[in-house]
Amino acid sequence: MMPGSFNALTALAVRRAGFEATYISGAATSVCAGVPDVGLLTLEHFCRLIREVHDASGLPLIADADTGFGESEMVRRTVVEYARAGAAGLHLEDQVFPKRCGHLDGKKLIPLDHAAEKVAAAAKAATELGSGFIVCARTDARGVEGFDAAVERARTYVEAGAEMIFPEGLTSEDEFAKFAEAVRAAVPASQRAVFLLANMTEFGKTPIIPAQRFGEMGYQCVIYPVSLLRIAMGSVTRALETLRAEGDVSGLLDRMQTRQELYDLIGYTPGKEWACPAR
Repeated sequence: MMPGSFNALTALAVRRAGFEATYISGAATSVCAGVPDVGLLTLEHFCRLIREVHDASGLPLIADADTGFGESEMVRRTVVEYARAGAAGLHLEDQVFPKRCGHLDGKKLIPLDHAAEKVAAAAKAATELGSGFIVCARTDARGVEGFDAAVERARTYVEAGAEMIFPEGLTSEDEFAKFAEAVRAAVPASQRAVFLLANMTEFGKTPIIPAQRFGEMGYQCVIYPVSLLRIAMGSVTRALETLRAEGDVSGLLDRMQTRQELYDLIGYTPGKEWACPAR
């Protein structure tokens, strides 16, 4: 289970809660910058957030790389820069630019050979790094060309070097199970181990499915990309309404993280020199 961290403080809370990994979402990163999730932010913007999350929490993380910030040359650079910033892996999608959220209609895909070329560039760069960096290939084909096309694209991406597959926009538990079975059949374990990532996002095409069930179906990772941001912003919105209506925060104190709780989370004691944790 990999809750999405939209800043370093969130990542510290994820670690404190006992999770073993975290995730950086392109959607959450974009809206935190006040822009839609259509690929507007730079590679440097993402790398800065990756570095902050990694340095603060020490958690392994997979980061969204959208469409790779360009063609194969930029995909290669993205792998190198993400690894330097502290990511354990990334996922790369097969939409045209500008991309759309994976749970919206009207998506378009780049040709299969073009997508495979970008995956191969990422895999080659990861291999040359020699650090075990994970290349995950995301396919949005289910909502564009159908389920069978998603399986075929997954098979091709594994052949191109992807170690993990992320099927976006599946619409039922049955589809997740069938996709995992189909990928395993297309790429036998004796040939190469292929890991699967599931996206458990809210208000989209995928119903709420427990993490344990994903595990039973053969998925190794489940990301919760925007869950914490949605919870936080829901609370922020309601608090602002209360503040505007009542004129003070007295009715909100029991919903706040206290000063001491905040200091405990970042490991700070007033009056003592703060030492950056060696993760």
